[in-house]
Amino acid sequence: MATAKLSRNLPANQNSLHKWTYSGWVKRCDLGAEIYMFNFYDDANNRGGFRFNTDDTLLYYDRVGGSTVCNKVTNRVFRDTSAWYHVMVAVDKSVSSPDTKIYVNGVEETSFSTDNDYSQNQSTKINDNDTLYINSYDGSSDIKSQIQTHVHWVSGYTLTPATFGETDSTSGIWKPKTAPSVTYGTNGFFLKFENSAAMGTDSSGNGNNFTVAGSITQNIDTPTNNYANWNVIMNNAEDGNWSNGNLTIAPNGDDTYLYAPTTIGISSGKWYSEHMITGGNGYGMLGAISEDNIVDGFRQQTGLGTLSNSFGFRCRDGAIRMGGSNTTYGSAPGTSSPILGMALDMDNKKVWYHINGTYVTYGGGVGNPGSGTYGFSFSSLSGETFLITCGDDTTSGYGNFKSNFGSGFFGTAAVSSANADANGHGLFEYAVPSGFYTLNTKNLKEFG
Repeated sequence: MATAKLSRNLPANQNSLHKWTYSGWVKRCDLGAEIYMFNFYDDANNRGGFRFNTDDTLLYYDRVGGSTVCNKVTNRVFRDTSAWYHVMVAVDKSVSSPDTKIYVNGVEETSFSTDNDYSQNQSTKINDNDTLYINSYDGSSDIKSQIQTHVHWVSGYTLTPATFGETDSTSGIWKPKTAPSVTYGTNGFFLKFENSAAMGTDSSGNGNNFTVAGSITQNIDTPTNNYANWNVIMNNAEDGNWSNGNLTIAPNGDDTYLYAPTTIGISSGKWYSEHMITGGNGYGMLGAISEDNIVDGFRQQTGLGTLSNSFGFRCRDGAIRMGGSNTTYGSAPGTSSPILGMALDMDNKKVWYHINGTYVTYGGGVGNPGSGTYGFSFSSLSGETFLITCGDDTTSGYGNFKSNFGSGFFGTAAVSSANADANGHGLFEYAVPSGFYTLNTKNLKEFG
């Protein structure tokens, strides 16, 4: 969804004033911030919604006339930026003892630090001629970077997770029902975000389309095929700026090193990705590190390639640093938004880099990952599982990356080509080498 919002006025509807259900799938990007899945906003005294708190708990609340009439805060925190969450709220104020239910991945949350519920038939602004915002507090603030899909609003009915999701019989993972059987009610809607030209389109049949403000980047990263991105939880937030679903990283260039490992680790298989170098001063690095060497915070006073069991391509001079030593490999790609391609062979522990589609000459010939020739070997490094990693080259220099692990975008700019791997996954600027694949969960199941 990137940093955009959607809005629509939901008119007063008697059948939906006291019973309704929200269901949506969210992949977190920012942590430690108020991030709204949805919020109804009339004014500061009359509002209500569902969000992640600054302490990464979940909050559902509703305020009327300046008084909070419902307030539920989970004890559990949700800090996984690698996975999709299915989150739900089901409300029924028509009964004598209302019990607003919150569900995560098909399971009801039952432990709350604050647990104050509605009184019977409590009047509020939700579903009562008020504006509903998605990914915003009031239409102008708390617009964050997050990824959402399959957003349902059902008015007049309280439903359970089984309506929208099911457990995969093979993996045991909770997954969405792509075509659930739902009676949406007058105010109901279903946002799939499948029409890139009209991302606010309602697929419920009600025609309750939303107005879009800002730039929504359509993403092929879905709950049924999860793509890699940079893992913000492994870093100290003050060291860098993260955006576009944690695929854009801009280190601060302070006196510490910042590294971002991927959310998906790999121990076998062959994997391809592309990274546009933008901004900074060209002192970025792109490589990999054994998960055995990743520590809490991953904030080090030494560089990638100097850290044990790691290596990195130095953008400032094209060298590869490994074991604390530099190996002449290529030339500096420059800072005029070049695309640095990376083909990582975990079966043979070799890596190839290309600059704007041209593979680097190394070891006497032009690198060819498809044939396995003229690649850089990191077989001397120990560790079973590695993570692709980018970050700072020095404490006084840094490099910015807009990475594409197959989503088809560098930041918010779409690739001009549409090169997929042999399984049909991913959208890349340059051809995916033969035998190499996009780093997503479907390919990982087959090759990783």
